[in-house]
Amino acid sequence: MAKAWTDDELDRVGSAEELVIASVRHDGALSKQRTIWVVRVGDGIYVRSVYGPVSHWFRTTRTRQEGHIRAGGVDKDVSFLDADHDINGQVDSAYRSKYGHYAAEIIKAITSPEASSTTMRLVPR
Repeated sequence: MAKAWTDDELDRVGSAEELVIASVRHDGALSKQRTIWVVRVGDGIYVRSVYGPVSHWFRTTRTRQEGHIRAGGVDKDVSFLDADHDINGQVDSAYRSKYGHYAAEIIKAITSPEASSTTMRLVPR
C-alpha cells in the first residue's frame, strides 16, 4: 500500500516556490538534482517538465520511477507516478494560480500539451 502525505507535508510542499528533485539511477545512486516548480491539487503533489518529455531530468525519472525531493522543509523519498490525464486541467489551473506572476510565455509552456504529457504525481515511499 502506498504511503500518503501528511496534511503538514502537503501544505509545506504545495506552498513551496520550488522543489529540488533527483531520480534514482540504474546503479541506485541519485541523479544530479534539479530545481523545478511544484503544485498541489487536493491530496496530491504534482510536477511536470516545462520542456516536455525531451528534458533530461524527466527522462531520468522513467528509469526506476523513484527518487528524492526537498521542498518547504520536507525531505522525502518518493515514487514518480504517471498522473491520470483527467487531472491535467486542475494541474494547469494550479500552475496558473501559483506561478501566474511569472512571464506569460513561461506559464504557457508549463501548461502546454508537451508539458502536460509529463505530469507526475509524487507519492511518498
